[in-house]
Amino acid sequence: MAGCLIETGDEGVTLSGGAVKRLLEKGDGDAALLYLALLRRRGAVAPRSLAGELRWDRERIEGAEAALRQLGLVAAAEPPPEPAEEKPDYQRADVAERLERSAEFRALTDQVERKLGKRLTTPDVAVLLGLTDYLGLPADVVYLLVCHCVERVRRRSGEGRRPGMKQIEKEGYAWARLGIDTQAAAAEYLRKYAQRQDLLPRYMRALGLGDRFPSPSEEKYLLAWQEMGFPPETVAIACDKTILKCHELKWAYCNGILRRWHEAGLHTEAEIRAGDRPAARPGPAAAAADVQDVAWMKKYIDQRDKGV
Repeated sequence: MAGCLIETGDEGVTLSGGAVKRLLEKGDGDAALLYLALLRRRGAVAPRSLAGELRWDRERIEGAEAALRQLGLVAAAEPPPEPAEEKPDYQRADVAERLERSAEFRALTDQVERKLGKRLTTPDVAVLLGLTDYLGLPADVVYLLVCHCVERVRRRSGEGRRPGMKQIEKEGYAWARLGIDTQAAAAEYLRKYAQRQDLLPRYMRALGLGDRFPSPSEEKYLLAWQEMGFPPETVAIACDKTILKCHELKWAYCNGILRRWHEAGLHTEAEIRAGDRPAARPGPAAAAADVQDVAWMKKYIDQRDKGV
C-alpha cells in the first residue's frame, strides 16, 4: 500500500512514543496542536506566546497549555520575571510632564496614593509611568493590579502592611507577560487566583501545618499540586508517606511522590489505593515478614486501645 503522507521537504519534528500515547488518550486536539507548535520551536518559547501563530484567543490557548501541563508534557509556568533592565529610566521631568499632560495619569496616581495610604515619591510615580507607558497597561488595569498586591500583602502579613512599588512593578511585568491588559482579563485572573488561595488552608491542614499562611516557597508547591489536580486528601497521603520515610515533612520528597503519581495518572485517594500498590516481595521470608508486620500492628492497636 502506498504511503498516504506527502513529504514537504521541511525540517521535521520528532514525537516520542510516550508523548503520542498521552496525547491520543487525552483526545484534546488543541493540546496536540499546541504541542506540535512547541516542538517546531524546539520548546524555546512560552506556550502562550504562540496564540497569534495559532490564531487562538487567550481562553483557548490557556486551556491547551493546562492540558499539556496535566499530561506532564510542558513544565509548570516559570516564576514571574524581574523587571527588565532595559526599561526606560524616567526622570523627574518625565514624571512632571505626564502628570501635567494626562488627567487620567493624575487620577491613577491619586487613586494609588489613597490605596497605599501614602504620598508617592517621584521614583514611585515613575514606576506607575513605566507600567502604563512602557508596558502599555491601561490605567484601570494598573489600579486593579495595585489593589491585588495590597490584598495579597494584607493576607500574608496582616492589616496595615502595604506592598512596595518594586513589588507592584514586578507583578505588573508578570501580568504583561500573561497578556492581562483589560479589565475583563484582570477580573478573570483575580477570580482564579482567589479560588486557588481559598484552597490553601485546606492543603496546609492536610499537611498538619495548622492554619498559618504558607511561606512563598511552600505556596509554590501547593499551587503546583493544585494545578496537577491533587485534592488535599491525596496530598495528605503523600505527606504521610514522606514522614514515614524521612521522619519529617520534606517538601521536595513529598513533591517527588506526587509527581510520580501524576505521571501515572493517579490523583484521587481511590486511584492511589488501586494503582500505587507496592510490589509483592517473593519468597517464604517475605511472607514471614508480612506475618510479623501484621502481628506487630495488631499488638500496637491493642495496646493503644487499652491505654498501655
